[in-house]
Amino acid sequence: MTDPTLEPGSLRSGYASGRCTPAQVVETVLARIAARGDDGVWICMVEPDHLRNAAAALDPADRERLPLWGVPFAVKDNIDVAGMPTTAACPGFAYEPTTTAPVVERLLEAGALLVGKTNLDQFATGLNGTRSPYGVPVSVADPDLISGGSSSGSAVVVAAGLVSFAIGTDTAGSGRVPAALNGVVGLKPTHGLVSTRGIVPACRSLDCPSVFTTSVADASAVLAVLASYDELDPYARPLGKPSPPLRMPLDRLRIGIPDQICAWGARGERACWDELLSRLTGAGAELVAVPMEPFFEAGDQLYGGAWLAERLHGLATFLGERSNEVLPEIREVLLGAGGVSGVEAFGAFDRMQALRRTVSRLLATVDVLITPTVTETFAVAEMVADPVALNARLGRFTTFTNLLDLCALAVPAGRGAGGHPFGVTVQAAAGKDATISAVGAAIEALLGDAPTPAAAWAEPPAATLDLAVVGAHLAGFPLHEQLVERGAQLVARTATAPRYRLYRLLDAHPPKPALSRTGSSGSEIAVEVYRLPLAEVGGFLAHVAAPLAIGQVELADGSFVHGFVCEPWGLDGAEDITAHGGWAAYCGSTAR
Repeated sequence: MTDPTLEPGSLRSGYASGRCTPAQVVETVLARIAARGDDGVWICMVEPDHLRNAAAALDPADRERLPLWGVPFAVKDNIDVAGMPTTAACPGFAYEPTTTAPVVERLLEAGALLVGKTNLDQFATGLNGTRSPYGVPVSVADPDLISGGSSSGSAVVVAAGLVSFAIGTDTAGSGRVPAALNGVVGLKPTHGLVSTRGIVPACRSLDCPSVFTTSVADASAVLAVLASYDELDPYARPLGKPSPPLRMPLDRLRIGIPDQICAWGARGERACWDELLSRLTGAGAELVAVPMEPFFEAGDQLYGGAWLAERLHGLATFLGERSNEVLPEIREVLLGAGGVSGVEAFGAFDRMQALRRTVSRLLATVDVLITPTVTETFAVAEMVADPVALNARLGRFTTFTNLLDLCALAVPAGRGAGGHPFGVTVQAAAGKDATISAVGAAIEALLGDAPTPAAAWAEPPAATLDLAVVGAHLAGFPLHEQLVERGAQLVARTATAPRYRLYRLLDAHPPKPALSRTGSSGSEIAVEVYRLPLAEVGGFLAHVAAPLAIGQVELADGSFVHGFVCEPWGLDGAEDITAHGGWAAYCGSTAR
């Protein structure tokens, strides 16, 4: 057997063809770990013979049934695994859990092979990876540079090819910053989509398990296993499973980008960012400057107010009894929350709600927000010398995400000076996990010069319905929320076949257009196609009022989807606005 690649998709293919076996993969993993030596990424490992036995126990008859059959993985050591200590990178805090966290249990039940538990910034407090008594993981690209944190070990073991994927956690960017600094994918799902039981809390109201892989498709495959409503987790939300990852055409996509980026590093980060923006516009995407002040204001709260007090709440007893066993920089951060009053906390909650509303309105005008994950990085020596200020700079574009209830996906986006990785983060409102994965996959293809299918969304999964909207349900228009609240995911911005005419209806509130098929005298009309869970279709249809109805709409590529059409009698006296090419363009012209 040749040395196997450990990407989950490649492993499944290798197992199916007989090119490799789980036993052989385990030996490859153990050899690679041994070859790296003491690299500071592991806190506790499964005994090699136990790992071999777990591989041998896999039944080949289950290979097709179990989505992660024989796939090796690691977990961050603030996540419980029965039989292994949980330390949160603090030896004095360590305990032996009797049960395994659901996030790990689901992976094991899917056939994955646990290799070990990885290093982290102590108590998951930090974004740099240097705050651990178990060693300092470093960037796979440059041993003088930080790995990023707090999920430092989880990112490095994937980037170094030691495991197929790893689980981290993300409160302030811990699942995204180390992904960017090591050139891998970091997926931070919607809060509540994945159980947080059995995870040492940082901020319970914000904490999310995260996934590190080498591709968006693999991250989405792991998330599909993890996503499950846990009624015993008080922060769980019944969101259902995200749709399978489908690469979204970039043509006509509206992408929000920061209106300001105040600091760039000296390792080619800005050149990578500018190149990505150029490639996106070249692919037909529309870039929209989004005001970042409300995002930044929200992010500043994480280590400066009520949510710092929430960090202290989870560790108050331990700090009160054994504070000398906590690293000085962590102790300084946590004890700084002791003076936060209840009045200040509730004031912060009120302000955050207002910021969430503001940000929701901003994001409604675009399909996704794309930012640099980090704009600079630092040497380990620099970080040790100035741990608080430099850590804050790392989190400029990540600390607001969880506070504003967004989902996020960090993807590699080129390499700067000396091959240093650069990454960007795709973000969207809660529940749009499938959307960010689709855009992330499109960015992968764009930077890898892979072709984008003309209709990547043409084969919807069985439990959904694709719906073309043409007017008031478009993003940024008054009825769009009816789609959002039902979990609809944007899968394409496209146009109809050139067989339709568009009219403005009389006396419609809010204003609405009507789409009518006319044949040879028609034109292409801009539409957005949304994927709606079948369970939500009935509730959505209850809001469709005459003369509008749902019928079949032919798209520009010749395929048909369900979509809004109009009864002929509703067109009496209606204004023909076909020449504008779409409702958004018509509304823009009347506004001018």
